[in-house]
Amino acid sequence: MNPDDLQKLVTMPMPFGKHQGKLLADLPGNYLNWFAREGFPKGEIGRLLALMHEIDHNGLGDLLKPLRNTKP
Repeated sequence: MNPDDLQKLVTMPMPFGKHQGKLLADLPGNYLNWFAREGFPKGEIGRLLALMHEIDHNGLGDLLKPLRNTKP
């Protein structure tokens, strides 16, 4: 994992779908679980969604709190 990926989770908006525009770090767990079941998209967005799923699934969301509202 690239450490910059954590910063991307708190700054990058979801580019498509039901939660378009919402920060990746703010996506609901059931949405991330759906991707885990159905398959993550290819490319960077899929990699970041998979990372966010792991963070959410393991209850590690507090790791992202210090990164919010900071400049990349």
